[in-house]
Order: sequence, then structure tokens, then C-alpha cells
Amino acid sequence: MTLPWWLWLAGLSAAALLAAEVWMGAPGVRAWLPFAVLVPGAVGGLWWLGRIRVRVHDGELLVDDARLPVRFVADVVPLDVAGRREALGVGADPLAFVVQRPWIGPAVQVVLDDPDDPTPFWVVSTRRPVELAEAILAARDAD
Repeated sequence: MTLPWWLWLAGLSAAALLAAEVWMGAPGVRAWLPFAVLVPGAVGGLWWLGRIRVRVHDGELLVDDARLPVRFVADVVPLDVAGRREALGVGADPLAFVVQRPWIGPAVQVVLDDPDDPTPFWVVSTRRPVELAEAILAARDAD
């Protein structure tokens, strides 16, 4: 779920502009300190926003630090932008597990079949929803 290049450009430009604003009004240490703090801070913040990884490995769906054993998967539905909007819209279940990023349009909806878990489904943003759905179903069927 890495950030697109234009978000990196916008974030770093905003940090540099803010640092330049402080630089223009302050002599001495305050002239270079904003560049030393704000630009690396923006890089760290942008990296943190794009750090989440989604994969299927060893019979589990891994989304960042969340793990879902594929044996509890009832169905997987690839969603386009409109489908994701509907799944997360007004009628969405508040118990659903959601990991979505606004800069990634498509997603998958993983419907669960676990009587001990109140979570009805997961919605996870991904750039390749069909491939992720196939991987989850293949791992479930291999179990």
C-alpha cells in the first residue's frame, strides 16, 4: 500500500514550504533547524503511511500485523471503487475489520465464517484485488 509519487511530492513540498517560511523570518539556528526537522519528519510520516503490506503466507492472510487464518474464509469478493464505497458506506457493519487507503481505489472483501468471531468481514485495499482474491481462495482450498 505504498504511496504514489505525487503524494510524496506534495508532502515533501509542503514540509519544504513550511521550513522556508520559518527560514525567511528567523536568523541563526532557526534558519536551518526547520529544514533539519520538517523534511525528515515528512519523509518518516510518508513512509509510515505506506508501510502496510498485504500478503497470503503459510495459510494466513497478513495485513500489517493482523492475521487471518484462511480456514475461516467463506468467500472473497474483489471490489472496484464503487463496490468499496458501498461496502464501507452508510450501511456498513461497524464490526467489520477495515484497512483502506484513499489513494488505492480497489479492494477485496473477505467474508468470514467463524462462529467465535463477531467480525463479519474484512475489507482491505489492494491494487490487484482479483489476484489477492485468487491467492486467498487458493490458500483456503489447499488447507
